[in-house]
Amino acid sequence: MAKAEAAYAAGQLTNPEIAAVDALAWADRTEREIDDWLTQLPLVDGIAETVQWCRAHRLLPVLATLAWQPIGKHLRKRFGFAAYCGPELEILNGAFTGRVRTTFDEFDKRDFALRYAKNLGFGPSQCAAIGDSRSDLPLFDEVGLSVAFNADQQARDRASTTVDGGDLRAVTPLLADWHQRIR
Repeated sequence: MAKAEAAYAAGQLTNPEIAAVDALAWADRTEREIDDWLTQLPLVDGIAETVQWCRAHRLLPVLATLAWQPIGKHLRKRFGFAAYCGPELEILNGAFTGRVRTTFDEFDKRDFALRYAKNLGFGPSQCAAIGDSRSDLPLFDEVGLSVAFNADQQARDRASTTVDGGDLRAVTPLLADWHQRIR
């Protein structure tokens, strides 16, 4: 999978091609197994606090991801994101089959986020995006603020600004400044 991810980052594989490879590793697993595993997964600090900060400042945090739907679903529930998107795995008899049900790429990710905002009455310039890789570039190109957080070089080059560190709360001053300017 690491080899496939590197090929994706280099633009040699598409997201659907990567998804087909990755889906095989999910065969015979249940959503419950994945949910239990995800509770043990080490994540960057400050996700819950950053989501809470956004909500307290009338910003609606949405998770636009290329991670499989059980991951997005888990993170939405665990941290309080308003919504999530992502590719879907096929399920049969309560377990994942190892096949992709619905593909999702960086443009679908962008389209989901912008459609969600539009449905709430917001234009792209009234949106901010935080990301770390090639899959964030189309969204970065559309929003009013794009933050490359612990990002690869492609994301850093396209983002409005860059933040590195072990705690997502480091982005809140940037969000606060941007939010103040667009009001």
